[in-house]
Amino acid sequence: MPYLANAAQILIEFIFSILVGLVVLRVLLQLVRANFHNPICQFLYKVTNPVLMPLRKIIPAWRRLDIAGIVLAWLLLLLKRVLVFAMLTSVPSLAGLAVIALADLIGFTLIVVLMLIIVRVILSFVSNDSYHPVVPLVFQLTESILKPVRKRMPALGGLDLSPMIILLAIFLLQALVVAPLLDLGLRLGSGA
Repeated sequence: MPYLANAAQILIEFIFSILVGLVVLRVLLQLVRANFHNPICQFLYKVTNPVLMPLRKIIPAWRRLDIAGIVLAWLLLLLKRVLVFAMLTSVPSLAGLAVIALADLIGFTLIVVLMLIIVRVILSFVSNDSYHPVVPLVFQLTESILKPVRKRMPALGGLDLSPMIILLAIFLLQALVVAPLLDLGLRLGSGA
């Protein structure tokens, strides 16, 4: 029976990672004002609109930040945690689950940014004039993060160390924000 539970957990993790990934990417693309006519943006909007548009009537955006998208991603991660905990052990309290889902959302977003920066670094070694629709989106998503760091760093003869600084910051945020939030959520969930 544990084999079946492990397989079910893998399926749940996979399905919810895709769903949350779509929503998080849409929120990030809206935040950086990505080109709406890009086919990838069109796909993300078509896939997420049926759920996000009704939710936006209840939860409005704040400036360029899509709060409804953030809430939807958080709710998906909350549901994922409920399903996983229900299969393996007892379900923690709602307060604990809420904090765990928040930590999952922050951690997931940091991993997405980490992957985008790694892809950007790889693309910088290859030709930048690719006609694939992913290339301009990767550069748009990462430039808003890398540019402020790059402006504060001294000139190093064409060597850009801003991706390494951001990657270090992501690892520190994982250790100093996400891990303590997970611990707090597990403590709240168990009632300790």
